[in-house]
Amino acid sequence: MSGLAALLLELGHQVTGSDKVRTQETERLERLGLQFQEQHRAEDAREAELIVFSSAIKSDNPILASAYESHKAVARRAEALAAIMGKKRGIVIAGMHGKTTTSAMAAHVLREGGLHPSHYVGAEIPILATNAHWDSRGEYFVAEGDESDGTLEYFQPEHVLILNIEEEHLDFYSDLAAIEKVFIKLIAQTSGVVFYSADDENAWRLCQSCPRGISYGLSEKAHYRVTDIELQNFASVFCVYRGGKQLGEAVLNVPGQHNIHNAVGVIALATELGIPFQKIASSLRKFEHARRRFEIKYASDRFLLVDDYAHHPTEIRATLKTARSTGRKRVLTMFQPHRYSRTQALSQELGGAFDDADHVVVTDVYPASETPIAGVSGRTIVDEIMRHGHRGVTYQPHLEWVHQDVGNMIDSGDLVLSLGAGNIHEQLSILAADLVIAEKLKEIVGAPGEVRLYEPLSKHTTLRVGGPAQFWVEPRNEEAFAGLIRFCRREAVPLFVIGRGSNLLVRDGGLRGVVVRPCGGDFDKIAVHKHEITAGAGAKLKEIAYAGKAAGLGGLEWMEGIPGAVGGGLRMNAGAMGAQTFENVVRVRYLDADGNPHTKMRDELEVHYRHVPDLTKNYAVSAVFRGKPAPAEEIAKRLEESQQKRRTSQPIAKSAGCIFKNPDSVPAGKLVDELGLKNSSVGKARVSEVHGNFIVNDGGATASEMLELIDRIKEAARTKRGIELETEVQIVGESR
Repeated sequence: MSGLAALLLELGHQVTGSDKVRTQETERLERLGLQFQEQHRAEDAREAELIVFSSAIKSDNPILASAYESHKAVARRAEALAAIMGKKRGIVIAGMHGKTTTSAMAAHVLREGGLHPSHYVGAEIPILATNAHWDSRGEYFVAEGDESDGTLEYFQPEHVLILNIEEEHLDFYSDLAAIEKVFIKLIAQTSGVVFYSADDENAWRLCQSCPRGISYGLSEKAHYRVTDIELQNFASVFCVYRGGKQLGEAVLNVPGQHNIHNAVGVIALATELGIPFQKIASSLRKFEHARRRFEIKYASDRFLLVDDYAHHPTEIRATLKTARSTGRKRVLTMFQPHRYSRTQALSQELGGAFDDADHVVVTDVYPASETPIAGVSGRTIVDEIMRHGHRGVTYQPHLEWVHQDVGNMIDSGDLVLSLGAGNIHEQLSILAADLVIAEKLKEIVGAPGEVRLYEPLSKHTTLRVGGPAQFWVEPRNEEAFAGLIRFCRREAVPLFVIGRGSNLLVRDGGLRGVVVRPCGGDFDKIAVHKHEITAGAGAKLKEIAYAGKAAGLGGLEWMEGIPGAVGGGLRMNAGAMGAQTFENVVRVRYLDADGNPHTKMRDELEVHYRHVPDLTKNYAVSAVFRGKPAPAEEIAKRLEESQQKRRTSQPIAKSAGCIFKNPDSVPAGKLVDELGLKNSSVGKARVSEVHGNFIVNDGGATASEMLELIDRIKEAARTKRGIELETEVQIVGESR
């Protein structure tokens, strides 16, 4: 409709229009003179002489209903377009697939050939500047013909170019015969040449006997024929013959054999209109895709993200074949089925269309104004893909999470492809924006470091719950860690540092920004010198206890019972067996909020029970611990005592350690026991029967279940004992 409005404005008409939302396109048209309203109201169209509506508009639309009641002139979109085309020598591009690209290509070649065509194309066309334009200098009008609603029958062009004919839009047509009937009428109403594909069985059958028919394609029986095809990543080189005589070589800088097929149709059309082949070839070399037609959204040495409008099985197969031909390591696909009726009618064909995808994430159906059909959803397509034998497929019913599913599996060398006629491309755009940042983070941490998108934090917490980290980063040394801090500060990106996740509860929505886990490399190093042990922030506290044992140093045995790492232990002054981390600390090295290093002795730091203020805004990178010489037997005995206490007093199930701080009046675990809440649960979150201050994950628990159980315990303590429990576990992240 926007293209039609643009044509009418260029022809000098006063145009008003309405839609549910204002877009960049409506704003562009307003600058050209369109009077636009964000709602459909009959009074806004009272002065109009003609009401033009699309197939998406229902009969009860206020403007349309009012027009019918007042006997005002009413026209469908195709009727209006056909009337405008009637002022020139019309060329209609028709077919189930490839219309937009071929229409844009034809308009471009005719423009470069000096014919000054007017055009109407169903998408944004960068090389044409706009999707529709009226050029008063030229005779020809190139238009994309929409077959979806039967309105092809309104056109009476001079020439028609038919790309393909097959079952599609079965929400409107009863079967293939009904579709062919519309094409037969269009062919009969064409006064000039019928250009048709010799590669498409149905187009060949309907058109081969046409007295003014000219065939094209890859087939030997085609009048305009392509041979010697050479696919070169995002370009194609091929030779063109006319009636067995070579016209020359052409280069097409859009990928895919299906686009070569489209191009030879345009070559046939342009040649018959008198444009020299060399001029045509030169034009094709400069041609660029329409929006959402194998449109590159992001490209780097490591990743390639492409969006395509393909939603019919034939289109999907062609697009995936093109993606595969680029030579990337894997093709990861996000697919949004389009319309319930199409999903139901073509489910089996769709199931067999993804063979060239290494993994497919399918989301739910884009309704496009249709009402849902019971039993039809994205799951329908997933089941069909699996039935076809493809095992790399998953179902994500929440569209807004699709980019996370695909982003978390992406690896260097992959191509990510979004497919669908709805709004799936928005998920690819989010992924592309995050990849820009991820690649910058990778530069900072270098080859040894790790950067992953949307990493599930349930994999990195001892409680095994938590949503994704937008950017998961593992630096291997202090320099890389400092670089991350500076980047996040400069770019205003949130930064959160995690150790082994042993005292952490991450909400189901995960964490925005950069989540850093200093590990590996320098951060895992442990060195012993005399009575001191130097350990990186990523080293396990348990390993320090055993390093002490190997060096004959005692007083560190209690660390055996702490599942966390040095960094987390320092930040919260972790403790067990009546001891606390800072009782053994000599000095701490940390990075400040600007990434600058500092070293402070124990006495220079403010230390509290389970809280070290100096490490709230700063980030520990290493620490020096002091042990005391002790006999090996004594150290071994204390380690065994620690292990025994942990085995008998703590659950073996997944937990975050103690959930609550101990109130002054009674230990939190004892309080929970006295309240009768041991073994109580919410979903898969349960209070341990072993220790009342532990909540365990019985398998598949969510953070929301954990939080609800925590709230129940706090409420019981408040109402029954007058005690305000405070959580010891750190609760972070966003709700989902």
